[in-house]
Amino acid sequence: MRDKIPFLGGSQSRLNSRQVLAIAIPTMLASITTPLVGLVDAAVIGLVGDAVLVGGLAAGAVVFDVVFATFNFLHSGTSGVVAQAFGRGDALEERAAVFRAIGVAAISGLVLVLLAPLIAEVGEWSMNAEPSVTAAMDMYIRIRLISAPAALINYATLGYLLGRGDTGIALVLQLLLNGVNIVLTIYFGVYLGGGIRGVAWGTGCAEVAAMIAGMFVVVWRFYALPTISPRRTFDVGSLKRMLHLNSDIMIRTLLLMGAYFIFIRQSAQLGTSTFAANSVLMHFLLVADYVLGGFATAAQHLAGRAVGARDKTAFLRAVRLTAGWGFAVAAITSLVAFAIGEHVVRAITKAPDVRSEAVLYLPWAALTALSGFLSFQMNAVFIGATWSRGMRDVMLISFVTYITSLFALERMFGNHGLWASYHVFLLVRGIGLLSVMRRRIRIEFAE
Repeated sequence: MRDKIPFLGGSQSRLNSRQVLAIAIPTMLASITTPLVGLVDAAVIGLVGDAVLVGGLAAGAVVFDVVFATFNFLHSGTSGVVAQAFGRGDALEERAAVFRAIGVAAISGLVLVLLAPLIAEVGEWSMNAEPSVTAAMDMYIRIRLISAPAALINYATLGYLLGRGDTGIALVLQLLLNGVNIVLTIYFGVYLGGGIRGVAWGTGCAEVAAMIAGMFVVVWRFYALPTISPRRTFDVGSLKRMLHLNSDIMIRTLLLMGAYFIFIRQSAQLGTSTFAANSVLMHFLLVADYVLGGFATAAQHLAGRAVGARDKTAFLRAVRLTAGWGFAVAAITSLVAFAIGEHVVRAITKAPDVRSEAVLYLPWAALTALSGFLSFQMNAVFIGATWSRGMRDVMLISFVTYITSLFALERMFGNHGLWASYHVFLLVRGIGLLSVMRRRIRIEFAE
């Protein structure tokens, strides 16, 4: 085991809160800008004044998000592999890893372009909306998927940057993406009168602009390094490891999305006002995700580099520091949600019945930051360490526990039981990963 590791620049004890915050804060700032894009898209369509287009945009965005969520491994998997290569000082493997991911991203994106008509049809069938809404959704999906290669390459580039801990550059690229998106959406959608078509083209052009900037960063980083052979880049063993890691992450992502979808579906079964109230309250969970995401990124990066450097002390310190900060921020987030949550609900909806329902269940939503912080942080640690099998298995157990508790608690307590089940899902996942991590540490850092 090493006494010093490259990313600490000295002894293991130098890993401190300043380094955690240096990674977490830019990531949080980048995450906060993401909801602005959706708000601008909705505002642009709102200016057109056509409810059909509003519905088409919302439905198309859901389908698009579901499709692209399955490729989240290009971000997470690349980040973990690059972090470990950086931790052991293997610059060639860093480059090979990002080139592999970019290659997979480009090929996958081209496949999505070819499958755009089929994806649009499946989306129309699953939404089962009115014909006019379906037509608007179809147009949005087909245009957006033209930029699929660029969007997926951006996933890989961002994973590379976060794997190296270059959160400042990642923040700049994210701001570029969102800023160009907002400007072009307004220009194409409002100034040129493109409506939903303009919104889709604006977002697609922003993805391409971010891809060009990201590729410039990657080429500039590797320009002075020795040439790497295609055999090293597309090594069969490395590709198999990548596919195995990515398949586990994909299963995890699909189960996570499934848990969210089931929550929304069961909310709809409890009545219109309860469904609307839960939809409003889920914004609190999304805010917690954005805020805690910065510390999850720090955990992923620092844990991965420690594993790459074979440094158990640095790994444990990274876990403790990010867990401590994550808990503190989660507690503050929950307190703020309790303090101003009712005012936020009143600002989001003007319907009296929805307001009263949302206020009744507000404590459940406010506590999601506290019940979920450990699952966010532990998931990031496992991705950084590339312990994908353990992460997948715990997610399976958590999902089964969630379904079991949901049918038992919802039947007895209604919406209170539904929210309680979601908290069970978050807690089981976090505690399960923590218990598996202890065993994995003994194996990973065995003398």
